[in-house]
Amino acid sequence: MVSLNSCCLFPSTKALQIYPSFLFLSPRNPKLLPFTISRILRASSSSAAKHQEPIRTSYAGVQLEETVDETKQGKLRLDSWISSRIQGISRARVQSSIKSGLVTVNGRVVDKVSHSLRTGDEVNCLISELQPLRAEPEDIPLDIVYEDHHVLVVNKPPHMVVHPAPGNATGTLVNGILHHCSLPTVALSEKDVLSDTEDVSDDEAFSYGVSAAASVRPGIVHRLDKGTSGLLVVAKDEHSHAHLSEQFKQHTIQRVYISLTCGVPSPSAGLVDIPIGRDSNNRIRMVAVPGLSHHGRARHAASRYKVIEVLAGGGSALVQWRLETGRTHQIRAHAKYMGIPLLGDEVYGGTKSTALSLLRPRTPPNYNDKLSLLVSRFERPYLHALALGFEHPHSSEKMHFSCPPPPDFSAILTHLRKIGIEKPISKE
Repeated sequence: MVSLNSCCLFPSTKALQIYPSFLFLSPRNPKLLPFTISRILRASSSSAAKHQEPIRTSYAGVQLEETVDETKQGKLRLDSWISSRIQGISRARVQSSIKSGLVTVNGRVVDKVSHSLRTGDEVNCLISELQPLRAEPEDIPLDIVYEDHHVLVVNKPPHMVVHPAPGNATGTLVNGILHHCSLPTVALSEKDVLSDTEDVSDDEAFSYGVSAAASVRPGIVHRLDKGTSGLLVVAKDEHSHAHLSEQFKQHTIQRVYISLTCGVPSPSAGLVDIPIGRDSNNRIRMVAVPGLSHHGRARHAASRYKVIEVLAGGGSALVQWRLETGRTHQIRAHAKYMGIPLLGDEVYGGTKSTALSLLRPRTPPNYNDKLSLLVSRFERPYLHALALGFEHPHSSEKMHFSCPPPPDFSAILTHLRKIGIEKPISKE
């Protein structure tokens, strides 16, 4: 049975593993951070010299002047090459500078991030100032699981939006963190808030456009959907953000989720390795597509699952998920593909009528009224980010956290257990 104890930090690397999400923030004392760096950064072509660069907390004003000495790997993108020459910077930050006209190649301004470089090209890049996002600090209660000068781990409640967006300008996690960290108002135009760009992390992936990524993104590295509860990691400086982003990119951040499903997966444990792309008929929904591609838009997605408990005679299940990749709505799309949409997930088929059709035949007659009332209260997909693990961007310490599901999840789980509970016979 999954423990529903309070949130905790595991100091041991053998402890329960976990996963993060981020938002870039300055320390409470702004004097600790240099907001402008005017000196020219002349990156060395040797990896040894590069590793000697000091860790930065801000990249605004950093300038790179260097000649491309080789392109052995074939096509070499401008944004990728600059990112490799400035230690610790995020590619989104470099892309913002390119699009702002702050990069020249052989003396000519280049604003295309995918511009191909050749051996001998002279590149000059000035890293732009971070643009503020349009969000006011708000005194919103936050469940802080862990905090130091560089990172913040938050237990996000269900129904809270992570970042400002049209229709959700206030009351977001970002608003609360701005207040918690004593940061000023930030500005972000609505056109920059969301885009169809590829995500860098999981079903909570942060999908800002480039300019937005360089403003709000000191901080948010990934997100949880509005209805999803659980653990997020937030970065407080640029080095931490870049380091955590790279961990997401390399899939080294550990994430464990639990969900309640409509029906029971068969087999009771396994790997779902099905690409995910955007649904051409519904732009807010993703779809799992067998095969290598789906009009060129599907991306590799892999989710490991394991049934923890069979509930209500097989009408539902408590399922654990471990993500090997991070795609928008990955768990929700894979669950739908498996024929076991999450309870309460109206977008992916876990409707109230579906839940009732599965649960009612398995429920004792004297419990039907309670069942109907229970299902009528479904307000979100019952998915919780239970555990999170990452390498601390400054100390390199292995950080591990876990946090139990919120009361609404626990209440439904309790009711389903009362109808019936059994342990599955599973094979890893």
